[in-house]
Amino acid sequence: MKHIPLSSSFYKQPTLELAKALLGCILVKETEEGKASGYIVETEAYLGPEDRAAHSYGNRRTKRTEVMFHEAGRIYTYVMHTHCLVNVVSGEKEKPEAILIRAVEPLEGEELMECRRHGHVKKNWTNGPGKLTKALGITMEDYGGCFNEPPLMITKGFVPENISSGKRIGIDNSGEARDYPWRFWISDNPYVSK
Repeated sequence: MKHIPLSSSFYKQPTLELAKALLGCILVKETEEGKASGYIVETEAYLGPEDRAAHSYGNRRTKRTEVMFHEAGRIYTYVMHTHCLVNVVSGEKEKPEAILIRAVEPLEGEELMECRRHGHVKKNWTNGPGKLTKALGITMEDYGGCFNEPPLMITKGFVPENISSGKRIGIDNSGEARDYPWRFWISDNPYVSK
């Protein structure tokens, strides 16, 4: 399958719009073992300085969040409870917003994914933000790269018929921000996280 990365202009839309536009796109990772990819089926938007659940709340600028202050379309990876999570930097330069990719539906490289997620049934290979990075081989080494060039790319997929939205997950200590309906998923997709 030939993948053509989405242009940098795709990432210039407002964060909440981009979080929905990413659904159905293909996340592709090339490694020495081969290529693995999946359709993005769930995302979560974080609106930077005003969003208490965002790493960049209050314009917090650290070694970890530095890439969020760059242009949209950059790769923001970080480690949470030993899992590497992958985000799409969004918003304008110096306006640190990002979109967490929460789940993908396996497309290519299923044998690789099965190896990397050994002992798990297919449905559980990629139905969570830490699971999908393991299955696709996304690591902290991807931090700071651009999604429009290898080894980690987002390419054209399909446009979902129905998109659902709801509260974000796992951010209970973020005050009123925990109730914002900024999680988006392809309705009824079996790979959406719990």
